[in-house]
Amino acid sequence: MKEAKRVPVEITWWGHATCTVRDANTRVLTDPLFALRLAHLRRRRGAVPPAEARVADVVLVSHLHADHLHLPSLAGLAPGTRLLVPRGAPRAVPGLRRLRQLRVTEVAPGDEVRIGGLLVRVVPALHDGRRLPVGPHRSPALGYVVEGEARTYFAGDTGLFDAMAEQVGPVDVALLPVGGWGPYLGAGHLDAERAARALARLAPRAAVPVHYGTYWPIGMDAVRPHEFHAPGDEFVRLAALAAPEVAVHKLGHGESVRLEVAR
Repeated sequence: MKEAKRVPVEITWWGHATCTVRDANTRVLTDPLFALRLAHLRRRRGAVPPAEARVADVVLVSHLHADHLHLPSLAGLAPGTRLLVPRGAPRAVPGLRRLRQLRVTEVAPGDEVRIGGLLVRVVPALHDGRRLPVGPHRSPALGYVVEGEARTYFAGDTGLFDAMAEQVGPVDVALLPVGGWGPYLGAGHLDAERAARALARLAPRAAVPVHYGTYWPIGMDAVRPHEFHAPGDEFVRLAALAAPEVAVHKLGHGESVRLEVAR
């Protein structure tokens, strides 16, 4: 019997929901946020990502909230960079239309986009996709599956929903949010416990927890600080119980993991 070929994919976590996925000689950047401060939030852990973090062949934006669609961070991308945004985003966020140096494509669940050797599949997310605090609900919140040598699921922001495994499909790696930027998580989010349940449904080979331990409201350091520090470790613990066959890699800010995926 022919031995399965093992191919690498590399994940770097820069903080919050910002990751670089390197697969099939292509660099994918998710929800870039390169700010020391955003409105009432301050970056409390991890340095602002270096210039190399801004280098990407394609950038995926999951929804319109300012900590995921951050116009100053997008403005720092190289001219000609491909940018996938939720359908309706340029209408809801007029500043996007001023980023003429980027190649902006609006997408919705079910769409597929080819980038080099990758196929990017757009999948649903359970989250309020509006550009808060104002504006009607004009754009969906999205997740993405990056298919190259591996299949990597970037969940963006999402709650747990019944059809998640069916709509995301088989994946090798899952980048799952496990916390937030404040002392309380509202509806449409995954905390460590719900993320572990999502992991059991998705059954990837490996997972990386994201969207925690980076930003926190100014002046609220003493308010439920465990919600800032604990989600990554709590996810590792609960994932071992809910999905013991999945290898979980808890990265520090700026750290990378190189995963070998059998094909």
